[in-house]
Amino acid sequence: MTQPAAEQLQTFLDIATESVLAAGAVLKERWGKLNDIQEKGRPGDLVTEADKLAEAEVLKVLKRHLPKHQILAEESGALGNTDSQYLWAIDPLDGTTNYAHGLPLAATSVGLMIDGIPAVGAVYNPFSDELFRAATGLGATCNRRPIQVSQTKELSKSLLITGFAYDRRETTDNNYAEFCHLTHLTQGVRRLGCASMDLAGVACGRLDGYWERGIQPWDMAAGIVILREAGGKVTAYDGSSLDIPSGRILATNSLIHDALSKALAETPALAAWK
Repeated sequence: MTQPAAEQLQTFLDIATESVLAAGAVLKERWGKLNDIQEKGRPGDLVTEADKLAEAEVLKVLKRHLPKHQILAEESGALGNTDSQYLWAIDPLDGTTNYAHGLPLAATSVGLMIDGIPAVGAVYNPFSDELFRAATGLGATCNRRPIQVSQTKELSKSLLITGFAYDRRETTDNNYAEFCHLTHLTQGVRRLGCASMDLAGVACGRLDGYWERGIQPWDMAAGIVILREAGGKVTAYDGSSLDIPSGRILATNSLIHDALSKALAETPALAAWK
């Protein structure tokens, strides 16, 4: 199918921006006022009324501007025209556990995939008032100012970030060994519990690399575009093309990408960490 011109991508980016700002206003308004916190199935996989209200704001914006597009929203699931080449991936509250506990590290993430490829992204953290935006070929910004990845060239001098999936109690493929291994090889590994902000952090040079398993398209679609437009690299763990449905992502400043991929492949089994 025909790919949209830069002007059309800019329009999509402006719509994504409108939606995340609307959702962010809801998250700020509901902050500290939660009445209903539930688990969606696995321990720690929370949903609150703030998630649902914020998602409603995003959907309202998208349906008003782009009623013929397809939507994949964390709380509402698949919506809209399933034949459309345009798929909006929405996480209304990325970092729900943080939010529910009163930790102000959360964001709304809205990304557009065109024929399965992330092309537009907006991520807004209403607590730091940081708006990250990008579209293919248009560059990446934070609060309208250009951003770029770090220039760290050595894994030993890098600061990384990762996360742990909700099924970590049920499987040995839980990222614990990788966390230990990379903590030894780098200047540190952080875990903040907000994938979209993790990717944004690499994009703006605060962090040098990120990997995670068990994440969903709505967790990463927007952040992938932002990072790539800031000069970063996003692949599968082994350096091959990213497979979004796999839930595994390796994202870096490009310079440490091969070294981080190699380190993940060489991670000793968890039993080796006594």
